[in-house]
This record gives sequence, C-alpha cells and structure tokens, in this order.
Amino acid sequence: MTFDTTTILIIVAVLAVLILGFLTMRSRPAKRVERREGEPYVASRDRPYVKPRKDGPEGNGVADEVAAATTDVAGEVFSVDAHRELGGATGPGDDLSRLKGVGPKFAARLNELGVISYAQLAGFNETELAHLDERLGPFSGRLARDRVAEQADYLARGDVDGFEDRFGKLGEA
Repeated sequence: MTFDTTTILIIVAVLAVLILGFLTMRSRPAKRVERREGEPYVASRDRPYVKPRKDGPEGNGVADEVAAATTDVAGEVFSVDAHRELGGATGPGDDLSRLKGVGPKFAARLNELGVISYAQLAGFNETELAHLDERLGPFSGRLARDRVAEQADYLARGDVDGFEDRFGKLGEA
C-alpha cells in the first residue's frame, strides 16, 4: 500500500485536530472574576456571549465545552484576544430603558448580558449584535426591529436633538 504526499498530509491534519480537540476538552481551572461589594452580577465579563456557569466546569455539556475550547484555541492560534471585555463595561451604566422599544425587562436582560451603556451598544458590529440578539430570549429580534444600536449611537454622542429628530421624544431619565 503506497501513500502519496496528499494522503499523508490529510492523515497528519486529522490526527492534529483530534489531539488538539482532546487537549482542549480537558477541564481547566475556572478564572475568577473579582467584583466589588454591591456590584450587580454580570453573566460573564470575559465571555459575554457564553452562558454563565452553573455547576462544574466551563459548560453544561459537550457543545458548550467545544464552543469554549474553540474560542480559546482560535485566540491562541490567531494571536488575538478572543475574550475581550465589552467596551465601556466599567463604571455606572446608562438607563437603557430610555431607548425606544426598550422597557425595564429588556434593559434588565441587556444588563445581565453585560451591556450597560449606550456606547457599548453603539460600538457593536453586525456580528456582535447578532450574537447578542441570540442571547436575548423573548426579546430576540428587537435590536434590529427597534434600531436599538442606532438609537444608542445618538445618546452615546450626547446628540439628544438628533435622537429626537429621528426617533421622537426621548424617554424619561
């Protein structure tokens, strides 16, 4: 039985992926996030689009473990910060319920997911907004329908007049 160069490369690649998968599936110690007294719990400041941990290691199942491992490996391979914090996630948050279409429950859900300011919403790209939308549960689809990021952009810049020209009277502070 003879192997040509292409066959050998395919076999080596498959073996490398299997080994990499095995190594990344092993449990890693949990990274502790320090919070100040009275600070609200945020699902995960390091991984804003990964479900918060309940019990045990990183995920609640194989799919969660694979997703977390893939993010870790991709970050290392491409030398990028795969777990960047949401921009502006420190300090006091903005009243997101002032945005049109965002009520108190929707604003609370955004806060749970780590979104606390207009600047964060305004700074998200299309992919980040799509990932956030997937996590909104009953509010899924509202970000695009109510143009929440566009509204937040006006308020992040302090352009209340521009906001009111485009979207109507600003909600109560």
